[in-house]
Amino acid sequence: MATDGETGKPRVDETNLYLQNHRILELFNNMTSQLIFNRPADPKKFMIENLERLQKAKSTKRDCPCLFDDSNIQSVYGMLDPTNRGYITLQQYCEALETLGIKGYDAQPDGAMDNRVTFDTFLHAARDGLQKASATFMAS
Repeated sequence: MATDGETGKPRVDETNLYLQNHRILELFNNMTSQLIFNRPADPKKFMIENLERLQKAKSTKRDCPCLFDDSNIQSVYGMLDPTNRGYITLQQYCEALETLGIKGYDAQPDGAMDNRVTFDTFLHAARDGLQKASATFMAS
């Protein structure tokens, strides 16, 4: 294992810290997912455009490229509430957000005390979480 001569710190640790601090692995995972989902005719052009959208999102703090839109979120919610009760349980809410890859969501949202989380609450949490997950320029 190579080390940095001045500090003796393993180069691998330094590299891993760099990748983590800059969310490089998340960026590559998101980019790969976008490529597979969209299957563009010109992948290199697509990646450049995706990076440009990320750059714009970084400056505006919104609209990060994301595979999921509101219709996908609504579909997930609909699967959890197939009889249109108008709510899902807190456990369903948490498991669905985690399945979407969302971390750091509000574990006690509106309706949690009654174990009834509405679509609006779920939609807000999913939108916010997906935007944060897609914003690979922000620290986790």
